[in-house]
Amino acid sequence: MKICIVGLGYVGLPLACAFAKIHTVYGFDVSPDKITSLQEGHSYIEDISQKTLRQLLNTSFFPTTDPCCMEACDYIIICVPTPLDKKKTPQLEYVIAASEIISTHLKKGHLVILESTTYPGTTEEVVIPLLEKSGLQAGKDFGVGYSPERIDPGNPRFTVENTPKVVGALTDCDLVRIKELYSSVIKNVIPVKDLKTAEASKILENIFRAVNIALINEMALIFERMGIDIWEVIKAASSKKPNSFMPHFPGVGVGGHCIPLDPYYLSWKAKKTGHLARLIELSGEINDYMPLHTLYMILNALKGKRKLEDSKVTIFGVAYKKNISDTRESPALRLIELLQDYHIQVVYHDPHVDHIHTRHGMMKRQSVEESVTHSDCIVFTIDHAEFASLDLNLLHTLMRTPIIVDGKNVVQSAEGFFYYGIGKVNI
Repeated sequence: MKICIVGLGYVGLPLACAFAKIHTVYGFDVSPDKITSLQEGHSYIEDISQKTLRQLLNTSFFPTTDPCCMEACDYIIICVPTPLDKKKTPQLEYVIAASEIISTHLKKGHLVILESTTYPGTTEEVVIPLLEKSGLQAGKDFGVGYSPERIDPGNPRFTVENTPKVVGALTDCDLVRIKELYSSVIKNVIPVKDLKTAEASKILENIFRAVNIALINEMALIFERMGIDIWEVIKAASSKKPNSFMPHFPGVGVGGHCIPLDPYYLSWKAKKTGHLARLIELSGEINDYMPLHTLYMILNALKGKRKLEDSKVTIFGVAYKKNISDTRESPALRLIELLQDYHIQVVYHDPHVDHIHTRHGMMKRQSVEESVTHSDCIVFTIDHAEFASLDLNLLHTLMRTPIIVDGKNVVQSAEGFFYYGIGKVNI
């Protein structure tokens, strides 16, 4: 098979490499920097090693900025971002731009598949009309499918090949073709009856997680006031009878693309149908509040010990989840900005991220020792594996004021420190 992947980000590049192990794959992206990096054999995605990339490059994988590559392919798969604006309204400009480019290179027999997470109806209401500007008719001259991406960055256990793949299509013929395509590289392909059902399956998956995390975050806020350790409560609840409880965990907030953004796509679409998605939006508000709650914990911890304008706070972890370098929508970035609004000196250490950008400018990673020297407060925003082996005694000797604010239950023993944790009994 000959396949064109449109968009070589966290979804597109791993998918392209998975297909390229047995098929011919053209990777199209409008970013010259990405294409140059790939053509030189450098992967910017942690899940794709340089070795894997170089084995496939110019043999079965051909990255390019030339959309004419689509004309030589049988399948065109769209893997572009679906962000929100400041009002949490869906922004489909990347999907629209990709569809418009494809329409100028569309040929009879093509099967175009959207993987970008979006609200149910997007493929039929947005993508197909743009593709039909080519003069070809969907379902007759070319096929259309939807298969939600299910990439979990940094997860070595579940990859493209062994994560179940949902597929939906415009026609029965298209469904047979899309199933054949994905079954060639993925063990478990699950066909559903239509495009909207496939689109809805990913939205439901993300909303389920967002709502349950919000529930746990709210419980953490309540239990803090009651002197109850929610981490012990979760452990205890998880030991009950099977299928009665699924553990989720509190934190400084939610990050990545899926949980903080995608639920609002359905919320927006629901309003168009005359329904208010109250639980979805309330869950978003609770999760969005957690960086602010963490800020208040830090301010209260410093109160009476240091003047805010003379304080130094060290953030441990700026990625949105553990053991990866991805900072998309990371709540740590929001927390840093809030601290800087109070004119507090903020530095960070993250073994996976060498620099970040906030609205106050760029920041570079500091070493553990440099970041905690004369610090008044260490804040754990994520539970990177490297943090489990930190020498707290050394950190204590380097700090000016020994305060720890623990957002992910990283510290199990904080003797000698003023300790505050989300959902913990603070001392």
